[in-house]
Amino acid sequence: MSDDTALASFPRRDLLKAGGALLIGFAVPAARAQEPLGIALMLGPDQPDQKRLDTWLAIHADNTATVFHGYAELGQGAATALLQIAAEELDLGIEQMNVAALGSHRSPNQGATAASASVALGGQRVRTAAAEARQTLLRLASSRLGAPVESLTVERGVVSDTRAGGARVSYGELLGDKPFDVPFTGQAPVKPMSRYTLVGTSVPRKDIPAKVRGTYTYMQHVRLPGMLHGRVVRPRGQGAYRDAARVLRIDTSSIADIPGARVVRRANFVGVVAPREWDAVRAARQLRVEWDERTALPGTQGMYARMRASQTIDRVVLATGDVDAALASAARVVARSYHGPYQAHVPFAPNCALADVRGDEARVICSTQNIYEARAKVATVLRLPVERVALEYCEGSGTFGRSCHDDAAEAAALMSQLAGAPVRVQLMRQDEHGWDNFGPAHVAEVRIGVDAAGKLTAYEYHGWQHGWSTVETSEQLALGTPAADTTGPIAMELSPLNLGSMYEIANRKLVNHRVPGIDGYLKAANLRSPLDVSIAFASEQTVDELAALVGADPYEFRHRNMTDERWLGVLDAAANAAGWQPREPGAARGRARIATGRGIAVGTHTSSYAAAVADIEVDRDTGAIVAKHLYGALDAGLAVNPGFLENQIIGMLVQAASRMLKEEVTFDDRRVTSTDWASYPILRFAECPAVTPIVIQRTNQPSSGGGEEVLGPAAAAIANALFDATGVRLREYPLTPARVLAALRAA
Repeated sequence: MSDDTALASFPRRDLLKAGGALLIGFAVPAARAQEPLGIALMLGPDQPDQKRLDTWLAIHADNTATVFHGYAELGQGAATALLQIAAEELDLGIEQMNVAALGSHRSPNQGATAASASVALGGQRVRTAAAEARQTLLRLASSRLGAPVESLTVERGVVSDTRAGGARVSYGELLGDKPFDVPFTGQAPVKPMSRYTLVGTSVPRKDIPAKVRGTYTYMQHVRLPGMLHGRVVRPRGQGAYRDAARVLRIDTSSIADIPGARVVRRANFVGVVAPREWDAVRAARQLRVEWDERTALPGTQGMYARMRASQTIDRVVLATGDVDAALASAARVVARSYHGPYQAHVPFAPNCALADVRGDEARVICSTQNIYEARAKVATVLRLPVERVALEYCEGSGTFGRSCHDDAAEAAALMSQLAGAPVRVQLMRQDEHGWDNFGPAHVAEVRIGVDAAGKLTAYEYHGWQHGWSTVETSEQLALGTPAADTTGPIAMELSPLNLGSMYEIANRKLVNHRVPGIDGYLKAANLRSPLDVSIAFASEQTVDELAALVGADPYEFRHRNMTDERWLGVLDAAANAAGWQPREPGAARGRARIATGRGIAVGTHTSSYAAAVADIEVDRDTGAIVAKHLYGALDAGLAVNPGFLENQIIGMLVQAASRMLKEEVTFDDRRVTSTDWASYPILRFAECPAVTPIVIQRTNQPSSGGGEEVLGPAAAAIANALFDATGVRLREYPLTPARVLAALRAA
């Protein structure tokens, strides 16, 4: 049998047991987590066959089960939530469940871990696979016990015959470590929600004990024998994306004094490697490279004008009724423009990856939100067939959206191929800050009308933003790949879901103005709740302004313009948790130096419902805003684990405060200038607000995802609270002290 045939037929259960490195971070002794595993052992079919039940589940002799799925654990608890779903269908305890670490040789290809898809989409597949596995196991038990399936019950993986005599057999005895060897049809009946005993409860996350003890293996901890340390060498901050960075000359003698350090280069991709990490860091700092830098960026302050003046590709996303006529007859109309900046992912620990490229084979260990997309990217930069690349996922520092995960993986793979040894690459802070795939900048123009009775009659929203590219910097530099605008139909466009959909408005018009190409702008990609913070900031401030014009309480005004039970549910939940007391806008406003304000807002990202209330203080002398308490309510249908949703709400509330008050990518006409924590500040621990998460459990609705929805309304609530406190509104965020002071002086 050929080597390739042997690899392709290697059983997945044996692969699972072959070595600790395959299960980094998942119930594997720490001492084994760094054992090397040959690249050849991991190569085989392009990806597991999703039409086979064995791709999704394994039953072991000790009566435990392992779930295989394609979603990354990014700190959101999805790995445990998916186990709850599987355990519920299998009638197993959560302690009997394990999850296989992601890898291109063992995980089904379920696409990206994004848009709250892990439970909302991945949970459906895991649920039906587990139901089919239970059905198969019951048929085996029926044959073993000589009992009809109808007389069998299951508790903790033990099948019992309910008739007299009551013979029993466990899942482990029926199948232990053997394949199901049956197709996955997806037709098995699933358990009704009314019978759930595990789903809907807040079981603890599987990964937390090791993280608390400090024994969890993160990406930054992984090592391979004989590896070199690598660092990328780039200008301090990216320029216009099309041109990236061009090398004119390199002085290799500038690092001659550093032991073992050498330059690795392919076209405009430049890196350094060394046996010791500090020497690689020194070499990256010390290497003299002359770059061809061009003036192409509009600068931070010129960006919005350039976007607004561009010849755009326009698309009417939604048009109902007659907006112009409704606005013409409205009792009050508010028309405003708003600006939202680029914002960065900036994980606390810069991204890291490790690669071992040997001839026509490659093994890459990295963080990513899409293992198969990342593998394809690595194969491209290495010029290898994708099936000759094995990619393993390992969790890194928490970040949501397309961070520099895949860029680090490509850089490690390139350096390993060029150096002829395993290479570990960790980005430096200026790389992570300066060369990120930034969250998109946005220009909004909003017009909303209200009648004499205080009912919203017309809603019009125009949004400008440029597209994003999925080409990573390492690939662009190494291969000269054009940074083509690969924006899909949804990724960087307005969506009817989060633009006025929460209100009963007969006349609504949404127009997307897509700035073509990405020439002259920064790299942009999905940052948690892409566009939603900017949309809520614009839309909910305009609604709030109308409430003030008609003399209505902001909560009551929203309430009277809603009829949907679920929107009213989150609005009421947030207001009740905060102890909202109706008042006229600005009634409590005084002249004290420290002004207090309260704001409310609603919003979403895709298909869930969210609302938030913000309590803030504003120092009139310095312009500084302090978020004192944030409340967030979320209705995501069936909450598989309410505790995990509470954690997500807490994270979104804190992140909303940081993004609304502090975060902004700055750049001049050449490059990004916010390349550290001083020039790109984030919320400090001492500045974090008190937070109250509220989960609305709806067991009669499917899970719809809860990782992004509260962020937008929380940000808008902070902006509305500023008006409540001071009587001024800002049309651009972050709400920095300088901008607040300027607005107060202008007022």
